[in-house]
Amino acid sequence: MSAIHQFVAGFTNGDAISNEAVVLRRIFRAWGYESDIFCEARRTLPQLRQDARDLSEYRASSGHADVVLLHLSIGSPANELFASLPCRKVILYHNITPPAYYSKVNRQVARVLDSGLKQVQSLAGVADITLAVSLFNAGELIKLGYKDVKVLPIILDMDKLRVKPDRKVCRRLADGLVNILFVGRCAPNKKIEDLLYVFWFYQRTVEPNSRLILAGSTAGVERYHRILRVLERDLGLRNVEFAGSVSQPPLNAFYASADVFLCMSEHEGFCIPLIESMLNNVPVVAYAAGAVPETLDGAGILFSEKRFDLIAEMMGRVVSDRSLRQAVIEQQHARVERYEARNMDAELKSLLSPLLD
Repeated sequence: MSAIHQFVAGFTNGDAISNEAVVLRRIFRAWGYESDIFCEARRTLPQLRQDARDLSEYRASSGHADVVLLHLSIGSPANELFASLPCRKVILYHNITPPAYYSKVNRQVARVLDSGLKQVQSLAGVADITLAVSLFNAGELIKLGYKDVKVLPIILDMDKLRVKPDRKVCRRLADGLVNILFVGRCAPNKKIEDLLYVFWFYQRTVEPNSRLILAGSTAGVERYHRILRVLERDLGLRNVEFAGSVSQPPLNAFYASADVFLCMSEHEGFCIPLIESMLNNVPVVAYAAGAVPETLDGAGILFSEKRFDLIAEMMGRVVSDRSLRQAVIEQQHARVERYEARNMDAELKSLLSPLLD
């Protein structure tokens, strides 16, 4: 029996690619294949090292009949090892953030991203099958010379997304303030500063009794985080919470307590928090960049111009106009139903069928 293994650049809690790798491993094992996740030990969260094997172990246990699926998302030795393997190969492209976003806040990350873009270019034609999690990502690969790129949306563990929210957090947030939420890494491409600018207009011209919750890791972007805290102070904002990285129960409490999900990001390869928001009946107001329109698929409220004052007014309408709010939520329900109706297991097996036993 051949194996289907996965290479990831990092393996940690709360990371979208790590979570999908775990879901895919469960699927591959259910198909009857041996399946492990390989990652550099130094890029694996210490408490998760029993759940992923060191990348350096792969060659010793590899076979020509193996299938290796590379989650391509950043510059990594995993990409170089993948290119040299004699086995059957699959690329799943999650997108690489343009390095320019990081050039002023973390040059080391910018260099790794730049290395990743070069590796993406060098991997054109290397894999037997190339997949992308969105049409937006597929388009990037096609421009780089990739052929026959297929789209497979990120496969989510929907049961995990539906765990009960943390009741203590829900009680704390049920204090009468309007809660504006954003979930995502504190990363420059997410344009957290634009969230603060919109919130300035919202708090001063629409609803003074409001709160902005920003949930996402600040690791590796400490300088950017400090800049944002200074901006928060200079704008005189009140009730801004930088919650950092949180587990699913408190995260679901944020969603359960949110009145609006606001996304100002300029570069997204898929954006899982949009699905989470729609699943939790939170109206989405989002900038139409990257794969965001594709992920929303006709749901939510999109805007193509960053007029902070008008965005604040729109959020006010979504909060106060019950009929508008209900219409947005119903559209979002339909979008989630379409996503869940897809048999991702069958789609994945069909896409990989040329390489399977």
